[in-house]
Formats: sequence, C-alpha cells, structure tokens
Amino acid sequence: MFTGLIADLGEVAALERDSAGARVRIATGLAAELGEGDSIAVSGVCLTAVAVGEGWFEAQVMAQTLEHSTLGALEAGARVNLELPLRAGARLGGHVVQGHVDGTGTVVASEERGFARVLSVRGDDRALLRYLVARGSVALDGVSLTVAELEGDRFTVSLVPETLARTTLGRVAVGDPVNLEVDILAKQVERLLGMPE
Repeated sequence: MFTGLIADLGEVAALERDSAGARVRIATGLAAELGEGDSIAVSGVCLTAVAVGEGWFEAQVMAQTLEHSTLGALEAGARVNLELPLRAGARLGGHVVQGHVDGTGTVVASEERGFARVLSVRGDDRALLRYLVARGSVALDGVSLTVAELEGDRFTVSLVPETLARTTLGRVAVGDPVNLEVDILAKQVERLLGMPE
C-alpha cells in the first residue's frame, strides 16, 4: 500500500521491450532501500524490483500494464514518480493508494492561479469518474491529490509549488496523458451494494 506522497523523481536509464512486456532500469537514490522482490510505485504503478544495484533498480512490466498505463510510452531519459510502500505504524499523509492504475486521463487545461497550478483532466474512461467526488481523493501518476471540481467528463486538481517541484506533474502540459487511480473505498462500496444477499 502507498500514500501518494512521492519520495523521489527517478530517471529511466534503460528500457527493453519484447512481446511479453518490458524490463525497465530506473536510476534513483531509493535503490539503497530496496531489495529484490520489494514493491515500488513507478508513476502510480506498483512494480516489483527484480534486480537492484548501486543507484538503480530494474522491474519487469507486463504487456497489460504497458497497454493500460502511461508506462507504455516510457523512453530512456523519462522522469518517473517513485514511492516506497507504507511501513506499518508510519504516518498516512496522503490517502490509500494501491498502485493499481484504473486507467488514464489526458490533461486538457493548465492554469496558474496565484501560487498554484490548476490542471483539468479528462478521464479517458468516463465510467471511472463516478468514483470521484469534489473534495475527495484521486491519484495522478501516483500523486495523492484532492479533486477540486467535477464537470462532465473532466475534473480539476490544484497543485501547490511543493508538488510541482517534487513530482512529474510540474512538467505535464496540455495533451499529456496521466495515470489515474480512483478511490478504492468507492469501488468497494459499489461492489458490496451490487452483490446479491
């Protein structure tokens, strides 16, 4: 489990693709805290470290993950948000993030408002928007954010300077895709209410 509080910006050092998926090497100082078999969230996608070296780790990415997340467009040199799993007893500063990306969204507007930047995101799968509520939680590229407004097939989030400086969201532009993970609690409630007794 993750919290959506990004610990480091990693850089894709190498990427090898084949019919089964991809193997990615990411350069990061967080590698010192990883062992083989450990989980790490990469731009919101929970991956398993299969090799770890000084200042880097490698993970395999299944074809389905490449198809349904922004990891499919990764190239060497790309920056990615990284987060280690929450330790038992640690402070939950963001919200419950599983690292199971539900789909993607597209940034359709970006506007400076005072010290903040407001992003408007269109859900590529409009059905996912039913899990969002104003002032509720959403994860974009693994970053825990608050939904500011909902309208039609889009929603807005407000990014403070700290988030802009420490995550890839400071670099996104109109037209860019982002990974989207909705609130697991909303999905669980829907599932329970829809099950026969």
